[in-house]
Amino acid sequence: MISFLPIILIAVLFGLAMDYEVFLVSRMHEEYVHGRDPRPAIVRGYRASALVVAAAALIMTAVFASFIPSGDATLKPIAFALAVGVLLDAFLIRMTLVPAVLALAGHHAWWLPRSLDRVLPNLDVEGARLARADDEHRRRAPASMAS
Repeated sequence: MISFLPIILIAVLFGLAMDYEVFLVSRMHEEYVHGRDPRPAIVRGYRASALVVAAAALIMTAVFASFIPSGDATLKPIAFALAVGVLLDAFLIRMTLVPAVLALAGHHAWWLPRSLDRVLPNLDVEGARLARADDEHRRRAPASMAS
């Protein structure tokens, strides 16, 4: 069972890490897209989403740690590694290093090269494109239909 430990850890921790990353960075990006400079956007986004990430990490750590006292010798190392991994990833990597690197990168953190911009799909999570399309539609509508 120990030979499967790294595979299980990588799969579970990567999934949880990406979940925490989406919570944090999407909120920061939303602030940036709405006109804030990079550092204030990171601070406001962090303040809005850090408690959610911290709570989720503590809950997952408690769940994984609850398996440690069990009598199953194969489950103990997995549970311990997952509990420690979630704590380290959430609090050291996601809530400390990622915001610091984004702040150091400034506007470059949110820049996407044109070659990638053409290839990647545009996921408009905030709905900005939909709002612009709705405004454009209302401007083009005849006056009789505007009411």
